[in-house]
Amino acid sequence: MKPIWIVDDDQSIRFVLEKALLREGLPTRSFTNPREVLKALDSEDPQGGPQVLVSDIRMPGGSGLDLLATIKQRLPGLPVIIMTAFSDLDSAVSAFSSGAFEYLPKPFDLPKAIELIRRAVGESQREEVTEEKMVDAPEMLGQAPAMQDVFRGIGRLAQSHVTVLITGESGSGKELVAHALHKHSPRAGQPFVAINTAAIPKDLLESELFGHERGAFTGAQASRRGRFEQADGGTLFLDEIGDMPFDLQTRLLRVLSDGNFYRVGGHSAVKANVRVIAATHQDLEQRVKEGVFREDLFHRLNVIRLRLPALRERREDVPMLARYFLQRSAQQLGVEPKRISDLALERLSHFRFPGNVRQLENICHWLTVMAPAQVIEVKDLPPEVLGSPDSLMGVAEQGAAGVLSAGSATGAGVLSSAGGISARAGDDSLMALEALVLGSPATPMSMAAAGATPASLAWEAGLEQEALALLATGRTDVWDVLTRRFETSLIQAALAVTRGRRIEAAQKLGIGRNTITRKIQELGLDEA
Repeated sequence: MKPIWIVDDDQSIRFVLEKALLREGLPTRSFTNPREVLKALDSEDPQGGPQVLVSDIRMPGGSGLDLLATIKQRLPGLPVIIMTAFSDLDSAVSAFSSGAFEYLPKPFDLPKAIELIRRAVGESQREEVTEEKMVDAPEMLGQAPAMQDVFRGIGRLAQSHVTVLITGESGSGKELVAHALHKHSPRAGQPFVAINTAAIPKDLLESELFGHERGAFTGAQASRRGRFEQADGGTLFLDEIGDMPFDLQTRLLRVLSDGNFYRVGGHSAVKANVRVIAATHQDLEQRVKEGVFREDLFHRLNVIRLRLPALRERREDVPMLARYFLQRSAQQLGVEPKRISDLALERLSHFRFPGNVRQLENICHWLTVMAPAQVIEVKDLPPEVLGSPDSLMGVAEQGAAGVLSAGSATGAGVLSSAGGISARAGDDSLMALEALVLGSPATPMSMAAAGATPASLAWEAGLEQEALALLATGRTDVWDVLTRRFETSLIQAALAVTRGRRIEAAQKLGIGRNTITRKIQELGLDEA
């Protein structure tokens, strides 16, 4: 069987994937950069080469997307899986647009990654998608699995002209998805026209959509093009479609069926080549049952449905989004960007955000104006966050200093509250890394069986006790809280030993320099 080729400058990623694939009986071959891959392809027998290529997207000495483009020219049927730690829409769309079999965001769930690779092994045809350019600023951000599904959906719909229905709560970003679908489609150079059907009075909505002829009604002193004509060749976004008046739904159905409509007061059919994207926060199936929404229009709109998750369903994205909105608010106001403390982010992440992403953006704008200092603390958060019973402080108020502390009386543990690291910390951290990534529980007994030191057993026992204490409180975010504090303490310890030299710290931890840079940003360690 041909091997799975793994391309990543991060040694720990290569190690974990190799070990897991070998356990599955899948041979592997690893490379640290795209140049090594191309050199190996040049020397391979034409019938040889990889079965599947798994590549990072950004590496020293070459881009995974550039490698993908070259591979697709030489081996068009080869499934390529693109890994990236940069969880934004453009990375997803760019991967699909260049012909990737799948897009795998880091950090990934290893069993799911192996399942994906197994699927790629048996896959002979890749999906066709349109080419897309990278842009500097991401349109949408999200590491949560639900958002990755949205990104994949946009990537797969890139070449299509099909009607799309976007569902999701108010403020969740439905118009952003519509913009992205337009931007990453063949209609990108044509108009994108948006209209909120709930915000326009019923008597004016027909004219807004279809236009009117001169004298069609009182005040119509000149002919006017409607939104369908304005969007000709491009995309028309109909927001809050569930609130459209019933009689207008019939006219919309006709346009969707044959592309023809009449202006108000007009007698000549107008032809419009428009892709319709509709959005609603309502349950259209229920609206159909209630008799206020046409069933045939619902089925015409519901060709492809994209569900946008509420922000409370992807709490892990709150820190990333908050920092992004603080930066953007500062740019808009022409002031120095404010930083936000870990405790404030923890409190913010537990807020339910009934207004979703729009509410978070407004809060960040409020903080940019109202927070008294450059570092935003818990006390600076707006009243609706501080007064919410859902935004629990929990363990975060205890601070991160003593979570992973020295487990022995001599202070020889792997991690200490003073930021020190023991002589065996590198070995133990690699074992902990493997345990976390592979999903095997790193209990004191299993660590002992693997040859762990008494010091490592001590801190593992302390971690287990801490987890039990948190679980007893009924919290549902114990994994996120402890993992974040574990990573923070581990990186701080390594940086203390190397006196802040990140590359050396990454080497000691057995991770890539891209990984440590990303983690420092995600954990807010560069804000201290």
